[in-house]
Amino acid sequence: MTFQKITLIDFCGLTSPILEQIAQLSIEPITIYNDFPTTDDEILGRIADSDCILVSWNTKVNGEVIKASPKLKYIGMCCSLYDEKAANVDIAQARLQNIVVKGVRDYGDDGTLEFIFAELIYLMKGLGKLQWQVETRELRGKRMGIIGMGTLGTMVARTARHFGMEVFYFNRSRKYELEEEGFGFMPLNELMASCDVISLHLPKHSNVLHETEFRYKKPNSILVNTVIGLSFEKEAFVNWICADKTSYAIFDRVGVGEHFDEFSKYPNVILSERSSGFTLEAKQRLSEKVLDNIQSFFFDKQ
Repeated sequence: MTFQKITLIDFCGLTSPILEQIAQLSIEPITIYNDFPTTDDEILGRIADSDCILVSWNTKVNGEVIKASPKLKYIGMCCSLYDEKAANVDIAQARLQNIVVKGVRDYGDDGTLEFIFAELIYLMKGLGKLQWQVETRELRGKRMGIIGMGTLGTMVARTARHFGMEVFYFNRSRKYELEEEGFGFMPLNELMASCDVISLHLPKHSNVLHETEFRYKKPNSILVNTVIGLSFEKEAFVNWICADKTSYAIFDRVGVGEHFDEFSKYPNVILSERSSGFTLEAKQRLSEKVLDNIQSFFFDKQ
């Protein structure tokens, strides 16, 4: 089985060998865009008469775009899909039009995990430009608080424990099986008040921390955000980071997003210009999963 026309409507980061295999699933030559459309009209121009499109997390395919694309049969999200509400594709509208939408999961977690602990060690040891406290410190004995105990949050919890950290978490629903491993649940404000490190692991653009939560934030502590988009109210964060000069915040490129230039002005904010989870290995895993999703679509149609 094949599609009539496959289009990658923005830069999806897929590897060349996988793109060659995807091309074999399209009757017409596939069209590949390596930039990001900025308007709905531009997106529609790229979709044109395609019956299959692939899209990264950077481009929003809203309901109006989907309504205006009657030939679409399949939308492949080249990014994580954990929550329909947080997706950059209007899945509900796609469902109304019998368009299948598939996303991927767990392709960039290892790189993100390594980034988090590399940055924490650099900060605690003073290996970079900044040092957490006057004397160098160890991770052992420090309290790690995790907001969002999904796949990556659990990986962070287990790694933190290997470093000898005490690990606590907050999640929408209790994870009793993880509590049996020794990870303690705390209400959000208590977590903020008692942990040396807070690491956020939520669906993209989730907003869980506001002025109230930041008022509870422990002085001389660290906040880590590698979620796509800010997971907090920006003004509340700025008020906190400016008021507490003993605390630090760590972001990778996707975590800080459009606020990179603004946040770079704060001396206790650490920014990476790279997406921590988009390593070569992550690109390979992503590419394979995108292809697997397309093939499973055809299998389901048989």
